[in-house]
Amino acid sequence: MKYKKIILAGGNGYLGGVLAAYYRNLADEVIILARTLKETDGNIKTLVWDGKTEGDWVNSLCGADLLINLCGKNVNCRYTKANQAEIINSRVIPTKLLGKVIEGLNEPPKLWINITSATIYRHAEDQPQDEDNGEIGYGFSIDVCCKWEEAFFQRNTPATRKIALRMGIVLGRHGAVFPRLLNLVKFGLGGRQGDGQQYVSWVHEQDAAKCTEWLLQNEELNGIINCTAPEPTKNADLMRSIRIAYGAPFGLPSPMWLIELGALIIQTEPELIFKSRWVLPKRLLDSGYTFLFTKADHAVKDILSIRV
Repeated sequence: MKYKKIILAGGNGYLGGVLAAYYRNLADEVIILARTLKETDGNIKTLVWDGKTEGDWVNSLCGADLLINLCGKNVNCRYTKANQAEIINSRVIPTKLLGKVIEGLNEPPKLWINITSATIYRHAEDQPQDEDNGEIGYGFSIDVCCKWEEAFFQRNTPATRKIALRMGIVLGRHGAVFPRLLNLVKFGLGGRQGDGQQYVSWVHEQDAAKCTEWLLQNEELNGIINCTAPEPTKNADLMRSIRIAYGAPFGLPSPMWLIELGALIIQTEPELIFKSRWVLPKRLLDSGYTFLFTKADHAVKDILSIRV
């Protein structure tokens, strides 16, 4: 095995499953910190934590090659005051807790990756946003990202390298946004959303996992790093790619007013659809990382080839 121990905090969700599967054959053990105990699956085991208090799980961090923090309430909800508080607290509190614990360990993890979000950048249709020249946006979702990253970097962990990985929209068959888009296509509703010109900064799930190992191997990398495919696509083009790959003859477009009404009915926020995220992975590319999938249509075809 290449690695001794990989820790996935808050790893019971979709992306945690992708990462656990990726590292299964690369590490002696993969440990998931989660609120609910799951049965041990080979070298993947779950330890219970609440993300707020120290417990027996603390010892598992000792000697880890990599800690990835995935904690956070799903933002696919209405931004009520209660939901806003939970969205922030579910990210900031576990991050502060991990920082406090790592600071006190004799043998802390070599690398701590905090999965944050590429939505921290402003709505961009005029020029791409990267780590050097990107401009921070405004609004609730950006405030969340800023507080999240502030909590991450505030602790001094000299023996643990830290990377805030600003993740784009992860595309995969079994989770996140892709199954929802595919369902729209299946029911003939897979046209553009709004004017369809908003950029989608996406990343294939296998690149989302593979790049974390690249970051582990390249010890000169730290700080802010974008995790998005190098060729963002527009909403209209992404929906067209899914229709073509699935074989759908047509897709009705969804005008802005209809999306706003639908968002109200299903209790989500239109921003998740309308914001133009044009983000580039400059530091990953400069470091020599080679993406498995650079074009959205290739990624979509690969995802649809996976048997359900």
